[in-house]
Amino acid sequence: MTTDTALTAEQILIAAEDVLRRFGPVKATVVDVARILGVSHSSVYRHFPSKSALREAVTQRWLDQAHFELAAISDEGGPAATRLHRWLTTLFTAKRKKALDDPELFATYMVLVAENSGLVDTHIDTLVDQIAQIVQDGMDGKEFKLAHIRNTARAVFDATGPFHDPAYASTWSAPGTEDRFEGVWKLVLGGLKAK
Repeated sequence: MTTDTALTAEQILIAAEDVLRRFGPVKATVVDVARILGVSHSSVYRHFPSKSALREAVTQRWLDQAHFELAAISDEGGPAATRLHRWLTTLFTAKRKKALDDPELFATYMVLVAENSGLVDTHIDTLVDQIAQIVQDGMDGKEFKLAHIRNTARAVFDATGPFHDPAYASTWSAPGTEDRFEGVWKLVLGGLKAK
């Protein structure tokens, strides 16, 4: 049981995730979250002024989980092609893990993401920016041919969509998925490489 004074936003978000997993986005309530925490619903509202704000924060937290590891890859040194491959593999692995390890929660998040399309747009912009940083390094090092950096980064993101866009989640456990990913990667790399 948590006391009202010790309650943190992170505790509320973890409890909200649990409630969403159990009841789904339609039936989950702030009262359910408060009950799990052993506090009044007004304590939850002190941190999140509405159910909508809580759902948005849960969605943001879920989207942000991928950013940190991917940002580290885009920031490190080394060959751009190696980094970009590792970045894409890490993104695919993270998305597939979320979809396959906890399908109920993944389905719930798809509902929440649809409610918060602005968060998704910002999330995608962050990911494309990270790819752009690697592409820029590849162009600066003459590993990749010169092109419009942002457009190239977005093209890489779009081309690899079947391996990170949740709309394709049902295909991620199919036999040969890794081979398909590597085939797309080879095409993308062929398009990027300096002659």
